Amino acid sequence: MKHFVRRMQALAASLVVVAAGLQAQKAPRDMDRFIDQLMKKMTLEEKIGQLNLPVTGEITTGQAKSSDVAKRIRNGEVGGLFNLKGVERIREVQRQAVEESRLGIPLLFGMDVIHGYETIFPIPLGLSCTWDMKAIEESARIAAVEASADGISWTFSPMVDVSRDPRWGRVSEGNGEDPFLGAAIARAMIRGYQGKDMSRNDEIMACVKHFALYGASEAGRDYNTVDMSRQRMFNEYMLPYQAAVEAGVGSVMASFNEVDGVPATGSKWLMTDVLRKQWGFDGFVVTDYTGINEMIDHGMGDQQTVAALALNAGVDMDMVSDAFSGTLKKSVEEGKVSAAAIDAACRRILEAKYKLGLFDDPYKYCDVNRPKKQIFTKEHRAIARKTASESFVLLKNEGVLPLSKKGTIAVVGPLANTRSNMPGTWSVAAVLDNAPSLVEGLREVVGDRAKVVTAKGSNLIGDADYEKRATMFGRELHRDNRTDRELLDEALKVAAGADVIVAALGESSEMSGESSSRTNLEMPDVQRALLQELLKTGKSVVLVLFTGRPLVLTWEEEHVPAILNVWFGGSEAAYAISDVLFGDVNPSGKLTATFPQNVGQIPLFYNHKNTGRPLQEGRWFEKFRSNYLDVSNEPLYPFGYGLSYTTFAYSDIHLSSTEMSADGELTATVTVTNTGSRDGAEVVQLYIRDLVGSVTRPVKELKGFEKIFLKAGESRKVSFSITPELLKFYNYDLQFVCEPGDFDVMIGGNSRDVKKARFLLKGE
Repeated sequence: MKHFVRRMQALAASLVVVAAGLQAQKAPRDMDRFIDQLMKKMTLEEKIGQLNLPVTGEITTGQAKSSDVAKRIRNGEVGGLFNLKGVERIREVQRQAVEESRLGIPLLFGMDVIHGYETIFPIPLGLSCTWDMKAIEESARIAAVEASADGISWTFSPMVDVSRDPRWGRVSEGNGEDPFLGAAIARAMIRGYQGKDMSRNDEIMACVKHFALYGASEAGRDYNTVDMSRQRMFNEYMLPYQAAVEAGVGSVMASFNEVDGVPATGSKWLMTDVLRKQWGFDGFVVTDYTGINEMIDHGMGDQQTVAALALNAGVDMDMVSDAFSGTLKKSVEEGKVSAAAIDAACRRILEAKYKLGLFDDPYKYCDVNRPKKQIFTKEHRAIARKTASESFVLLKNEGVLPLSKKGTIAVVGPLANTRSNMPGTWSVAAVLDNAPSLVEGLREVVGDRAKVVTAKGSNLIGDADYEKRATMFGRELHRDNRTDRELLDEALKVAAGADVIVAALGESSEMSGESSSRTNLEMPDVQRALLQELLKTGKSVVLVLFTGRPLVLTWEEEHVPAILNVWFGGSEAAYAISDVLFGDVNPSGKLTATFPQNVGQIPLFYNHKNTGRPLQEGRWFEKFRSNYLDVSNEPLYPFGYGLSYTTFAYSDIHLSSTEMSADGELTATVTVTNTGSRDGAEVVQLYIRDLVGSVTRPVKELKGFEKIFLKAGESRKVSFSITPELLKFYNYDLQFVCEPGDFDVMIGGNSRDVKKARFLLKGE
């Protein structure tokens, strides 16, 4: 009887598997059939309309009925809208699309939900410094829940552009300089946004951007030219985009820059040959803001020409340019664009709407009862606070931190008492007044156990016009018209009565981000002067550094006893900073971008190539070697670096074997010990160097990491599996290969301080 029951259970299980397989086969056929029937009813103009994405961030419910956009929606000339906030407004616009247009095709509603909706998480660069994929996925999950509750079905995130140049402002919006880590974060973000299959009403479509190479703009100047070999593209920049495609991302955004002399928006090689044919992407491609029309300034032709170029390249949706809607019909008539190409683009947009479930329920994301229950909730904010505290990087600590919740604490600096700058750049849905300032957060955390006093001390920047450019979009710091000396004297008077000084200095939130490139990455002039005077008081000074990029901190590293880099931590940043300053949380963030000694070293990154005349290890300068006369080759703070309130020791590496076959694997193990007196987390990092190749290979590459928590005195073995797949790279012919030879394995707490071992990969 038992055997019979088990057989029946096995049969039932197999039937379930078969049924699931049939359902999976049926779903695409159902979608194809539905879209085939719909497209047979569509005019050419309506098909082109699906490719049109205008912006309408200021629309109101009344305007939704009477504006030019409303008329175009009724005429079937709009495929989606973006940066429209508010579920009731979105519901009204969606109603118009499905009830007043001829075919009732629902709209997509997109928004720049970059690092949270109203519950704001750390800027992406800060978030990457957690090295915590579960936390990163959860941040995207919460963003999806909140955005979908307010009517949004599509986010223009994640940005996975690899960047090695901190002069570029949008380094704040990405994951740093490493493609392996960037790929892991891309997968985590997409899982968080899209969930299992976007079937739920709190799962939204992601859009990976910017395809491709946007982070490598020349001179770190936004929108600038990018030029590199294809071998470098695939080995150093493409992996995060490919990982996003493999993770099932629903859409891809074209980048502004050119690639191989062709703007990415018009590159058939990128959008069709690589993205679709090589990687198998089956979603749709949207331009960046006015990306098609910008090809005119690139020198690619008039609007009709560049619109045809984009469509024929494989771009499906035109953001804002109105180039598709204005020219494609004429281009079809003139034979410059085929009706089949328009059909293919239209089908991809309709498929995205089908996969989101909008044809089944156009109001899927329009439940007006959800916002008050699911946006900026106590639970979401608690998670954001914890995540922010994980993102902070302790750069230096000479016994000053953690602080005690007692005495008088002076919080001084232009960023001490600002709410609007706490969330950071690209927080378009944030209610800026919801974020407490650092002073407010500290006072709430210490209660009546300590006194928190404050003074501005200086303006953000001496140059008033520069400060205006750096505090846009409601992030003003309310420039003080007193003299620099008056501001400084007030701060010194406040500091004189304090036991410890917290200097809240650095960038404003809009000093980094889009179109916020900088050539001077040192502390702004008046802030440096303030810091110098605070140090002269002889009191303990903690620099709480706000920044959206690596800064040049050579002077600060030499003179300031404690530096805590807090990036821009989001809506709960003030509380999270308090948690770390007072030791309620032990900092565990690790840098994902190298900090240079000065801008003259840029671009500076850990996974660089060797030269034929490398500087010998441990040497500062040697004539006729690759080095500088005035500064060493070393960074100020290397990739992967970050201190803790405890210390960690690494054993030597144990390899399970010193040889590996072409189809084998080996294990590299270290024992990590918490040698301090506090519990803490450590990011254990695995790097590998291919010592001999058919093309030159980097001096090391990140190939694994694990974040572990150890109690004081505790030890743990951490093991990494190394397979030939992990050793592959693109050779001269762009074949993805693994070549036999010697490999160095390096494991440590950052890219500089590592233990080493060596193994041989044998040929077939």
